[in-house]
Amino acid sequence: MNFRHVLCVMSVAGATLAAMPAALLAQPVTFVDQGGDWNAFTRKEFYARDQGSRLIALKWIAALKQENGLPFLDDSLSRYGYLPNPESSPPGLAVGFVIANEGGEATLGLTCSACHTRQIDVDGKEYRIDGGPAMADLWSLWSELDTAVGKVLSDPIAFADFSKSVIGLNQTPAQEAALRQEVQAWYARSHAITELGLPAKRWGPGRIDAVGMILNRVTGLDIGKPPSYINEKNIAPADAPVRPPFVWNAWRQDQTQWPGFAENGDDILALARNSGEVYGVFGVAHPKRDQTHLLDIDYLHDNTVNFAGLEALEDLMRHIGPPRWPWSIDANLAAKGKQIFDWPTDRGGCVECHGIKPGQPRLLTPDTWATTIQDVGTDSREYHGLIRTAETGVLEGAYIPIITDPLKAQDSSVAVLGVVVEGAILQRFIPVSLNSLLRLDRDAAENLLEPQILALKNAFKKQDTKAPPVFKYESRVLQGIWAAAPYLHNASVPSLAELLKPAAERVGDFKVGPAYDTVNVGLAANQTKFNYTMKTTDCGSRDSGDSRCGHEFGIKLSPEEKKALLEYLKTL
Repeated sequence: MNFRHVLCVMSVAGATLAAMPAALLAQPVTFVDQGGDWNAFTRKEFYARDQGSRLIALKWIAALKQENGLPFLDDSLSRYGYLPNPESSPPGLAVGFVIANEGGEATLGLTCSACHTRQIDVDGKEYRIDGGPAMADLWSLWSELDTAVGKVLSDPIAFADFSKSVIGLNQTPAQEAALRQEVQAWYARSHAITELGLPAKRWGPGRIDAVGMILNRVTGLDIGKPPSYINEKNIAPADAPVRPPFVWNAWRQDQTQWPGFAENGDDILALARNSGEVYGVFGVAHPKRDQTHLLDIDYLHDNTVNFAGLEALEDLMRHIGPPRWPWSIDANLAAKGKQIFDWPTDRGGCVECHGIKPGQPRLLTPDTWATTIQDVGTDSREYHGLIRTAETGVLEGAYIPIITDPLKAQDSSVAVLGVVVEGAILQRFIPVSLNSLLRLDRDAAENLLEPQILALKNAFKKQDTKAPPVFKYESRVLQGIWAAAPYLHNASVPSLAELLKPAAERVGDFKVGPAYDTVNVGLAANQTKFNYTMKTTDCGSRDSGDSRCGHEFGIKLSPEEKKALLEYLKTL
């Protein structure tokens, strides 16, 4: 259905914003039960708490046009899968899009709920799942925003219209020239990472190469020479998209990130995890040499990370409970499924890898949950990013005492990110909990990843190895797993029913969208939202980024046993 765009012109730090169409606001949504600690107030905060992302000036995006001539903010970005937020301030923003006001200038950014809020459709009824993996198309938003700004700069008529909208009808030539200069500076950075970092192949709805883009932004846009800070040599195609994880219970897992290399489980470790995420979604960090600082580098120079916001968001995520299945459950069948879940892995059970068991105690969280990290034959593409190197620029020789070694002129991109994140945290929070900070030590990550990285390097060099490469990923506790389709870390399997089949028998292509299948527990076969088909590869192409191979557990269960196991998984 085509909705007529409704404009609500309002003053928002001198900007006008296209409001959400009334038809979208009117659509009823059922909020799935996520426990007594999750309510309308916590939800509102989760949707709108600033974390430090700085995408684009609000006045600019409000003045931009799509290729079809409609305002860029038309439909509140729902065409990309972002969800209505009737309580946004100002009105018209989607879930996870927030306004930061700095120096009197309003800037649009993203917060974590943009990628971690899910909505599914069953029989025409919408169900909202907070903390679930979003079915959003960030690749298209990113690409089309870059195109829209490029159009303004290359077309004199388009720039004249843009300038009048941003400055006003009484603009002077000097004001127009200054605006063009500001937009050109923004576009130089945006276009560099769009052209060199966004892969030609679209990620598709519900998939993001977050790690790739975090490394691109920090090494390619933040540590080069001022005033642009750009180093295009450090930007590489982010071609290993994964499904955003669900965030309920994420705070208590003792390891995190899909390859499981990041220590997790207390506030400082969470701050490190979340700071890196901010840089990936348009945050800025321009460290500079400054001998007046403890570490000889000012890590908070022109750094947009909102530490207070991140602390608040982490606290909010601790209140998000796993979503409870909102439809009927066959209790007897689920009880049989529980028995199967508890079987040993070689019989088709799940508990050995996905059950709740004590993890590594943390300073303030002694009761963490263990996160199993192992190779189950799934897609290996994400490991390419872990062996990337970068010119370290202003950070050459920089290190965090006790925690890291000095960065070489050419060093690991992951190591560069670690120094930027840890340096900023240390500078912001001295004194900090030393025990927690020391657990940022990358020795644990290096010890975990070294066999895989060496094997991968050898595979690239086509050298003989005594053992095949090992590519480990985390196996999370499965509470709420029914709401996290599609499955495997790269979103290559549409439903839990498909995951219980041998890889060779799993569907190769499937449509992606919010329509949900309550029987097969995952994406419905028919989708109308995006007109996008996920095309996967088989086990002959494990490194494609789209391989549906691996995790062949439970495949020998009888049809009746599989049905019972699925019924139990709905109860988690």
